[in-house]
Amino acid sequence: MTQREIFATLDSTNAEAMRQALSGRKGPVWFLAKEQTGARGRRGRAWHMGAGNFAASLLMHPCSTETAALRSFVAALALRDALVKVTGETGAFALKWPNDVLLRGRKLAGILLESGCVDQQPFLVVGIGVNLASAPASGMLEAGAVQPASLCGVFGTRIAPEEFLDLLDDAFTHWNGVLESEGFEPVRRAWMKYAARLGLPMVARLPNASHEGLFEGIDAEGALVLATDRGRIALRAADVHFAPEGAV
Repeated sequence: MTQREIFATLDSTNAEAMRQALSGRKGPVWFLAKEQTGARGRRGRAWHMGAGNFAASLLMHPCSTETAALRSFVAALALRDALVKVTGETGAFALKWPNDVLLRGRKLAGILLESGCVDQQPFLVVGIGVNLASAPASGMLEAGAVQPASLCGVFGTRIAPEEFLDLLDDAFTHWNGVLESEGFEPVRRAWMKYAARLGLPMVARLPNASHEGLFEGIDAEGALVLATDRGRIALRAADVHFAPEGAV
């Protein structure tokens, strides 16, 4: 079992993990909070955390900075495994590139990776939020965002965040071991099995451009692969929105 610290309240588990890393703390160690007052998602967006939901961040020191970003796929697979163990439902969960887990098409969980360096030693923080007990109201979401869901709201399943962390830690340790011992390919293949909207239309939005195409999967470096009317493209970062079928 990976070392862990549990807090009643934090501004953000990622912020705490970053503070600990910058002060010289070595991972792996989980930081779990029962309440967050300043949680955030990708691009600084607010992350709304209701009571009973899951918020934890793993501080780790990967051996290779080149593969650090691939931990988002490790985390996604680990989340799916943990959720299947809780619910017994194998077909309800899908993985949305680059960092979300969907429950029957609605957003259940998000992943946020942040990195840094201390004394020339890189570190990585893997932040994970899961709507175990409740989901934010639709009015709190950005326009075009995937509608949220909670585990309890869909299945009536209740699990304490500490218990969920036990399952998640086991699954993360497994998939991270696969990545480190066998490389990204088996992780990529596993992620593709559960990829949301594979082969269907999607829109990938960047700050200064937008690309529409059919989602073909992810490449050997984890980039999103789209088949567009201008040919195949690979994107390392983008905001992904599901387009209506037949839109491309």
